[in-house]
Amino acid sequence: MIEEKKFLTVAPFQCAWRKDLKFREAGRGCVAFDAFAHNDVTVVFREKVGSQHYHYKRDNSPHYTVILGSHRNRRLKIEVDGKTVVDEEGVALCCSSTFQSYWISIYDGLISIGKGRYPFQNLVFQWLDSKPNCSVRYVGLSCWDKHVGYRNVNVLPLPNNHMLLWKQVDSGEFEEKDDGEQELEGEQMNYEKWGLENFLESWELSDVLFIVGKDERLVPAHKVVLQASGNFPLSLSNEDVIQLQKISYPILHALLQYIYTGQTQISEAQLGSLRALSLQFEVMPLVKQCEETAERFKLNKKLFDSGKSVELSYPSFQPHCCMAFPSQLPINVKRLKQLQLTGDYSDINIYIEGHGLVAQLHKVILSLWSVPFSKMFTNGMSESSSSEVFLSDVSPEAFKVMLKFLYSGVLSLEDSVEFGTLLLQVLLLADQFGVTHLYQECCKTLLECLSEDSVCPILQAVSSIPSCKLIEETCERKFAMHFDYCTTSSLDFILLDETNFSNIIQI
Repeated sequence: MIEEKKFLTVAPFQCAWRKDLKFREAGRGCVAFDAFAHNDVTVVFREKVGSQHYHYKRDNSPHYTVILGSHRNRRLKIEVDGKTVVDEEGVALCCSSTFQSYWISIYDGLISIGKGRYPFQNLVFQWLDSKPNCSVRYVGLSCWDKHVGYRNVNVLPLPNNHMLLWKQVDSGEFEEKDDGEQELEGEQMNYEKWGLENFLESWELSDVLFIVGKDERLVPAHKVVLQASGNFPLSLSNEDVIQLQKISYPILHALLQYIYTGQTQISEAQLGSLRALSLQFEVMPLVKQCEETAERFKLNKKLFDSGKSVELSYPSFQPHCCMAFPSQLPINVKRLKQLQLTGDYSDINIYIEGHGLVAQLHKVILSLWSVPFSKMFTNGMSESSSSEVFLSDVSPEAFKVMLKFLYSGVLSLEDSVEFGTLLLQVLLLADQFGVTHLYQECCKTLLECLSEDSVCPILQAVSSIPSCKLIEETCERKFAMHFDYCTTSSLDFILLDETNFSNIIQI
């Protein structure tokens, strides 16, 4: 095995055991990692550490084994003490062209497997052990007959709301929930559904009206969203009105629904009208899909049942993703960034104390990322009717990084000496304004770059933030693993909170 910084290559039939890959509480924890492999990304959970030449096939002691991409990258397998208990086709497969992110959590025999950078999100499979092994604690990274590359491996404690992991278990034994748990799930579901779709045909923050059909129905929309997805006849000032008396409401609704949500439904008979309207406003992804669907219908009319709706989805659209903006919508990100830079169609000016006007933005863009922003602009607060917001005690550099994220969906930080400091400032800003996805991205990046040298300042910064408990506990574990180095290389540790230092000593 070759270990180089945060990259680990495991040779065939071997297993890597690191001291820091250990659950804080036996039987309960999560491991998050990136893997690069043709097949058989194998993660072992044992009560005791194994050896380098350990292999799960020869293990007689109690253990769980999770194999991603088993059977030549065709299946997901879970084994208990060497016996196969799960063998599912096409779930959580490997990728040999690039690193792919996964997480696996165990909670009293409930094994949850997910894909993506954010632990406890994008769940793809769960299995409940009827006779759980609540003693497993150590995590081993293994493989079968080909090398597997691992990186950014972190063992994390389960979140306080770990009961949410149970919500998709099919067993009737877990279907009954008390009122408190039901409320917690409801809040999670509301958050997961938040996004641009909440503003579809909403009067909130709208600045353009369509007048549709012979009955002159009024349909509100948002200039910045329309112009980032097509070419609409809009002015830079005042409220615009777009007359569409010859267009029926269902056609316009389908167009706006496609723009705001990434998908829509329409009858085959209305495809031509929808294509024409999309072409008029240059929403080209929808034009292309209408044409392709109509062509398929001509070739094989049996593909569509007469009278039933045709579904149209943007190619990148993922129906179960909690935040679709902007990558999963027909939004031209380059054009959206340009609108942010020029301030065209903006309805809010942001001032930072000591720095004056720093940005001319769009309330709907801020609001679709953040429920607190949305409430600020729509519930009668002073910002609802004002076109100016004044901020104090905010880093202009961190605020600009947040803005880039809001208009692109990508966290972009230059690699510099101030990288760590700026990342922390952005994390605190995201937490302050409730931009949850940016906060998660910052947390993930912090965990990936966490080192013995950075652990003290990071721990000092996040210890007072309740929502950063995951990072705080990970930092404490990192410090404890490298206690001698962290207490001798610098004096940063003397600034730590007494509670943090007490937790470190007890680990």
